[in-house]
Amino acid sequence: MSATTVPAGGSKAPKLPVTVDKPTPYTFDLGLLLANDSNPLEMSPDPSQRETSLATIARDGAQSLINQLLTTCPITSTPAGVLLSLPPPQTAIPREKPVPAPKAETKWSAFAKRRGIKPKTREQRRNLAYDEVTGEFGRKWGYMGANKAGQEEPIIEVPNSKKEQERKEGTSIRGDKRREIRERIKRNERKMRSNQRNAAERR
Repeated sequence: MSATTVPAGGSKAPKLPVTVDKPTPYTFDLGLLLANDSNPLEMSPDPSQRETSLATIARDGAQSLINQLLTTCPITSTPAGVLLSLPPPQTAIPREKPVPAPKAETKWSAFAKRRGIKPKTREQRRNLAYDEVTGEFGRKWGYMGANKAGQEEPIIEVPNSKKEQERKEGTSIRGDKRREIRERIKRNERKMRSNQRNAAERR
């Protein structure tokens, strides 16, 4: 059995009117469920009644918005329930963050523009290459990439050359390949930092 809260005095709270009258009518953007009230904000001079005043103003705005939705928007009945279709939004919402500044032209982009080099297509950028040995497509680079072919083989053929005969103790062909990869990565990082500095100086 549910209990009903009754205000002091034994009488129920008065039922508020459905219609809301304002000196200046509301303007609506139903697509955003927005009701704009351009009337002056009338607040109670008593600080203890400010919350009540704000609640009354908010209630009037919500009631006006509901009235406008029910009288202007199409309502349909579907198996999922009763649906109300909103119109497209009309109010432009400001961006949360500023518009990003255009990127400075890098050394490569300037060179590509002069030479007429166009960006690669999506298919060209795909990290896939056909392996004739396996008959399948595999990665060109990265983990298990074609550029690392032979690095994990347990046996590597050592060429009979002067370089191998003069090899320092403690080094190997496998280690040479890994050092080449590390040096190439460092070289690419140096070029990237240089391009970033050049782009910053041109701003």
